[in-house]
Amino acid sequence: MPFQEARLGVPPVTLRQTGLNTGSHDLPVSPALDAFMGTSWAPTPLPAANRVPAHAALPGRHARLSAAFPGERLIVPAGRLKVRSNDVDYRFRPHSAYAWLTGLAGEDQVGHVLVLEPTGPDGHEPVLYLRPRSPRGGDPVRGAEFYRDRRYGEFWVGRRPDLDEAARLTGIRAEHLDDLDKLLAGPQPATRVLAGIDSELDTAAGRPGAAARAENDATLAAVLSELRLVKDAWEVEQLQLSVDHTVLGFQDVVRALPDALRHHRGERWIEGVFNLRARAEGNGIGYDTIAATGAHACVLHWIRNDGAIDPNALLLLDAGVETDTLYTADITRTLPLNGTFSPVQRQAYELVLAAQSAGIAALRPGARFRDFHHAAMRVIAEGLADWGVLRVSAEEALAEDSGLYRRYTLCGTGHMLGLDVHDCAKARAETYLDGVLEEGHVLTVEPGLYLQPDDETLPLELRGLGIRIEDDLVITADGARLMSGALPRSVAGIESWMADLLA
Repeated sequence: MPFQEARLGVPPVTLRQTGLNTGSHDLPVSPALDAFMGTSWAPTPLPAANRVPAHAALPGRHARLSAAFPGERLIVPAGRLKVRSNDVDYRFRPHSAYAWLTGLAGEDQVGHVLVLEPTGPDGHEPVLYLRPRSPRGGDPVRGAEFYRDRRYGEFWVGRRPDLDEAARLTGIRAEHLDDLDKLLAGPQPATRVLAGIDSELDTAAGRPGAAARAENDATLAAVLSELRLVKDAWEVEQLQLSVDHTVLGFQDVVRALPDALRHHRGERWIEGVFNLRARAEGNGIGYDTIAATGAHACVLHWIRNDGAIDPNALLLLDAGVETDTLYTADITRTLPLNGTFSPVQRQAYELVLAAQSAGIAALRPGARFRDFHHAAMRVIAEGLADWGVLRVSAEEALAEDSGLYRRYTLCGTGHMLGLDVHDCAKARAETYLDGVLEEGHVLTVEPGLYLQPDDETLPLELRGLGIRIEDDLVITADGARLMSGALPRSVAGIESWMADLLA
């Protein structure tokens, strides 16, 4: 397991000289062993033809960012490891803006930084500041890192590219991470930092600082989000791949339901089955899997997943596979655990399905982003009024100064999707929430009903029902394409699909 900063077992002078992280339960290293470890290693270069998958798109991305901030230095970090417990770190995932600008998506990007250095009033040169691969001996400072440093050593966490390899992979000039301190200590042009991602970098770059500087940094974060709003063809392919893998995960879950029903924490069994598919096919899950049964489905972000499951209840499964390039799907299905909806479950499900269908029908270039939400919520409000749950008309409940229907549905009906499950979240309202849809936007449509088990405004038979239906769509020239259509949405379609998988 990786160590955080535990450096026991090596004399302090040696630690100051080498900067290595060594574990307290490792034996001291003798000079003879150290010398032996530094000899007789064959070269292992990366294949010369290797390129990051987004290689061809990177120059255009850099040019668009450069054009937004002429003459300014732009600093975009990958981020740092975060401690889970004591000397164990969480698995690392680079920040989405860094991954989008470099194409580098691996766990080996810890602490790395992309700098767009101004080359004049109208241009920038991108430079990657990296920790290159651990040298195999011969380096008085890092020569033992490859086998002694649990956090960065090649024997512990795998090899990184050297500087030449990194430059070839990305098409971006690569420099040693140690040289970044020199850059930041030298003359400083006007500088913007994607702040709050790397605390050490923030300190070196003088963040936090004046309010004006914070506002400049916030503008950089907003622009980086806005540049990612419209996906290119390759990004849509990656998102479709993540959807396709997620479909397989949902199929796995249905096949595993008999085992889950027998387990005392069946929700956790369901979570594990889906997460296995996510790790097998991609980088992992794009967000914590929600495997909520019964009244747990009324908790919008239920991730405890610790309940036993009742065969007469519904399962709300909200999950997505993240590809190796870090694009994620985000799909929800609400399924009858015994394979057949009861009359009350069907009634509630079909209202949510009608709301989702209305939302999907509102998607087209030029429509306002919030239009699909309003279309779905009108159906929900009218249905609740027809049931007698709302004591006022749908029109009254939908009024801006009312919103009473939201007691039973609460959240928005969808969001942008991409490298983050809630993608481009730093974008300014005028370009996203209050903006208009464009060809190439990828988003979710996910209305829901969350009828709390203790809500005395509801008839008893409706209490404890939680239903959400969520699909991923890409805006096209004349409407929207349903990316997740391989998963059925209708009552009959779900029951038939489950029967086939459980046969």
